Amino acid sequence: MDSGMIGKIEKGKRYARETDRVHVSYLRVNFRGEHADHIVAYDEGQWTCDCRSYQHRGLCSHIIALEQIFMGYVAPAPMPSAYLPEGMMVG
Repeated sequence: MDSGMIGKIEKGKRYARETDRVHVSYLRVNFRGEHADHIVAYDEGQWTCDCRSYQHRGLCSHIIALEQIFMGYVAPAPMPSAYLPEGMMVG
């Protein structure tokens, strides 16, 4: 292996440790749920999912799981106001 490639590998390893360099702005995931497969997308702070739970509630277990997986790389999904304690506001 040439020295240039060795340098790139070392730099890549260093970047992997410096996670503050990474911010996910767009993501599309095929999520294998218990009952069906779903497409979950993240675009500049907004999550969407094609599941019935998301369509009905504005949040779902697929998004919650992906927020945990990508914690620190994406902004968390806002809690739909219908599910907040009375008097509490989002944002």
